[in-house]
Amino acid sequence: ERNYPTHDLELAAVVFALKIWRHYLYGAWFNVFNDHKSLKYLFDQKELNMRRWMEFLKDYDFQLMYHPGKANVVADALSKKSIHMSGLMVKELELVEEFTDLNLCVKLAHDHISRGRITITSEFLRQVGLKQLQEPELVKILGLLCTDKVVGFELGGDKILRFKG
Repeated sequence: ERNYPTHDLELAAVVFALKIWRHYLYGAWFNVFNDHKSLKYLFDQKELNMRRWMEFLKDYDFQLMYHPGKANVVADALSKKSIHMSGLMVKELELVEEFTDLNLCVKLAHDHISRGRITITSEFLRQVGLKQLQEPELVKILGLLCTDKVVGFELGGDKILRFKG
């Protein structure tokens, strides 16, 4: 496919899309918008290199319509999104390496739409939290926090006991 001319690549994209969405499109009338003007005249051509694709296309009831690429900003944005995301992933890995070199704990969290979030915490704060649990006086204060008998102490979101904030 790398050696296909542009016309054939555009036609291959149409065939690929029809194969993927065939269960929705088969038997229905629809328009296919393409930014390659010569595909508009696809069915008028006498010589075709891709005859089996033409046989496949004849099973569908559609019209190929030309839509200039510059006017189709949605498709342009979608095609560039994957390039942008791969660039972000490379930057993310570089940041993880730099933070690891700085002795920072790095936790990567990915949600279902492939966006990532980097959580950075200091190794020092984790060690402070562990040492607080080994100190009997601080363990006693931790136990009294719920009873309001201790004034000036609070437990942070990182589970570290703090005096006056």
